[in-house]
Amino acid sequence: MNPTSNKKDFEDLTTHLRDLAFSYLEKYSPSKQQLKVYLLKKYLTKTKGTKSKKEVSDLIDEILNNLEKNKIINDQLYSDSKARMFLRRGYSLNKINQSLRSKGVKEDFIKESIEKIKEDKIEPDFVSALKLCKRRRIGAVRPESNRELFYKKDLGILARNGFSFEMSKRILDLSLEEFNKLIKII
Repeated sequence: MNPTSNKKDFEDLTTHLRDLAFSYLEKYSPSKQQLKVYLLKKYLTKTKGTKSKKEVSDLIDEILNNLEKNKIINDQLYSDSKARMFLRRGYSLNKINQSLRSKGVKEDFIKESIEKIKEDKIEPDFVSALKLCKRRRIGAVRPESNRELFYKKDLGILARNGFSFEMSKRILDLSLEEFNKLIKII
């Protein structure tokens, strides 16, 4: 095996993966783990190289560390922005935690983001549950004649979105007037 051609292949692979990372970062704002998975999948599906999976993984880690050192990707900022966006969508704190974990964000970044949300908002779960009820037209937004029929279904919707039983019951027991007042405040 010629070491100079092997070195050239290595440099070509490095530049190819770096270019893929930059093109992905132009379109999306991924976490470090999402970018790593993307680059590994691209290598395994598109580039039929002779490198082992471990060598490529180490190379991708080096590229990601370089991007992180140059502050092109930052999981702390990613966690904060995604947590705020999820809160605006009506996610509970539990669902925000799970969503960020599935994106590969470190646990301490998730905790810091959730603590910032708790400091900024008064009862973020209550506000999110109100937004979800408005968007899904459940709870107080339902016509009065259908509320009792769909009570269990509405509880299930709120539970699947990460809200506790007490919070769900509190939201579903609001009258339409109280609900409208609270929505206007938000």
